[in-house]
Amino acid sequence: MNAEELKPVVEAILMVAEQPLNLDRLIKLLDNEGDKRTTREILKQTLAALQADYADRGVELAEVASGFRFRARSEYAEQIGRLWEERKLRYSRAFMETLAIIAYRQPITRGEIEHIRGVAVSTNIMRQLLEREWVRVVGHRDVPGRPAVYATTPELLDYFGLKSLDELPSLAELQDIDSINVDMFADPLPINALDNHADGSAAAQPLDAPRQADASDDVEDRADVGASGPPDASTATG
Repeated sequence: MNAEELKPVVEAILMVAEQPLNLDRLIKLLDNEGDKRTTREILKQTLAALQADYADRGVELAEVASGFRFRARSEYAEQIGRLWEERKLRYSRAFMETLAIIAYRQPITRGEIEHIRGVAVSTNIMRQLLEREWVRVVGHRDVPGRPAVYATTPELLDYFGLKSLDELPSLAELQDIDSINVDMFADPLPINALDNHADGSAAAQPLDAPRQADASDDVEDRADVGASGPPDASTATG
């Protein structure tokens, strides 16, 4: 089949798919019993044609880290978000600080995260990041105790609608953690645990008065991070 003939079936597959699909997965779905008739070039033409068809629609065909998917356009996020007003998703500041440090400084150990934040990282936060598959263990540091080394996953990029980590704002642009999304924080306070090098990388800057995580931190994390919410930050439709 040519690109025009493939459009309706590819559109249908992507509309009902529960997760993004890459070229290899789409080809397997399109070609029965190993009969390889769909080429990557034809499929790319099909996807480009679909993106053009949806250029002026309320949804778009987007390419994220794991492949292609249909999603609502970001300019309608406010209206779409009202669908879930009764269970608005909120992440604690500690959760977002930990995630941001891993994203910008990976691969990194829990001890290094704590050094940058100047406060102990809640076990609950690390568990939530691993359970959501936003972070994974990629190895162990060759030092006494062999601490686990953490890095982000394609699932994290998919959730935020990114193709790669290069699309993250630079640390020079990210003045403080609250600028990610003010509404996502229960306790917006400026972060002073990150400093910027000229190349945009973060330097470890322990706080002047480090504190240990206490019981109230852990309760906040369980309440905020464990809350249910919309299926995707980018209001994906498929």
